[in-house]
Amino acid sequence: MSVLETTAEEALLGGLMSNEPGRAGAPMSAAPETLWEPRFAQRMHGIRASMIRELLKLTEKPDIISFGGGLPAPEVFPAEEIRAATNRVLTEHGTTALQYTTTEGYRPLRELLVRHMARYGVIVRPENVLITSGSQQALDLVGKLLINPGDRVLTEEPTYLGALQAFNAYQAEYLPVPIDDEGLDLDALERQLRSGPKFLYVLPNFQNPGGVTLSLVRRRRVVERAAHYGIPIVEDDPYGQLRYEGEHLPPLVRIDAELHGCGGGERAFTGNVLYMSTLSKTLAPGLRVAWVVAPETIITKLVQIKQGADLHTSTFCQYVAHEVAKGGFLDQHVRRIRAVYGERREAMLAALARHFPRGVRWTRPQGGLFLWVTLPKGFDTAALLEDAIREKVAFVPGSAFYPCGGGQETMRLNFSYAPPDVIEEGIRRLARVVERARKK
Repeated sequence: MSVLETTAEEALLGGLMSNEPGRAGAPMSAAPETLWEPRFAQRMHGIRASMIRELLKLTEKPDIISFGGGLPAPEVFPAEEIRAATNRVLTEHGTTALQYTTTEGYRPLRELLVRHMARYGVIVRPENVLITSGSQQALDLVGKLLINPGDRVLTEEPTYLGALQAFNAYQAEYLPVPIDDEGLDLDALERQLRSGPKFLYVLPNFQNPGGVTLSLVRRRRVVERAAHYGIPIVEDDPYGQLRYEGEHLPPLVRIDAELHGCGGGERAFTGNVLYMSTLSKTLAPGLRVAWVVAPETIITKLVQIKQGADLHTSTFCQYVAHEVAKGGFLDQHVRRIRAVYGERREAMLAALARHFPRGVRWTRPQGGLFLWVTLPKGFDTAALLEDAIREKVAFVPGSAFYPCGGGQETMRLNFSYAPPDVIEEGIRRLARVVERARKK
């Protein structure tokens, strides 16, 4: 067994769910304190090892069926198109594609994204767009821009673990709002908005981890109530194009622009919503190309912060992403992804219905990459994970997605990565684990 494999298994079976900050998965005998550790910034006390990063190590073990990571299927990566685009970029633009560029990003790529978003009613200019090194950097930049130690951030409960990691670095506190099959609970939202959060962070489409979609009625209400209380919204939309059933719903940024009469024509975009999305789920995550949409005054501040972080997103990757995506290829490729992932979603839903015991509930996502499983009260999916690893199947315990604790009886399952026959076998193994725990 390799060192990597040993580390992953020790982390998972030896305490991945540790509540001690920065100690998740630590071995029993820690290394002596070094000269560096007493000099860590105070914010490091709130930063913990990522459970998902550890779970991703398991994907390198061929006998493990992993429903843990939010991984796109590698077989749908447009490798040949990216190879051809890379050759064209090097041949036609080599001297500029390999050079430094502006922090805002490659303008032709920003123009392409502006045209693409306009089809969904998001009417902005290239000056409203900042290219980031993945959505995770966008979340980090937002945290750095907005969060002071102790500031309260209003989130869904559960919410995206990566956002919690980004915001924890700036010592945020949380005002969670529970979700149901139509998204945010509006009564609970109203109560939390009255508490004066710094901003509302929300994933309205096929939410990670819950898989639920914020209904149109609730979208309008969320935007209206946030505007009423003067609370800005950070809208995270990595999965919006990956819809397998139902009609596309307008993003919050569009609803907000209509409410305030901004954007479109000659009017500047000055809305209350900061929007972010990514090419990681529609082209390839390895390109690390995502973007933020915001009023120009906000983009200016984000640019200043990004200059101190990495100067700019990879020039070469931006050129390649633009070269691949232009000419209508992105739309064609998204249709292919929808067909593949839609089939896998159906395979997982059918397997859950066949194999899981009564009393277990799960969401039926209209799109995206995940569904959410809720076991009966009394289950602890963190403890269940240990047995699951022995059964050669992995998932993410749901408690990791709760900003203020809870969710011990829940788990997140990813359906995009594994083909249908592997999904069937993985759910069968996981059902055995659940059944054994039920009988204890």
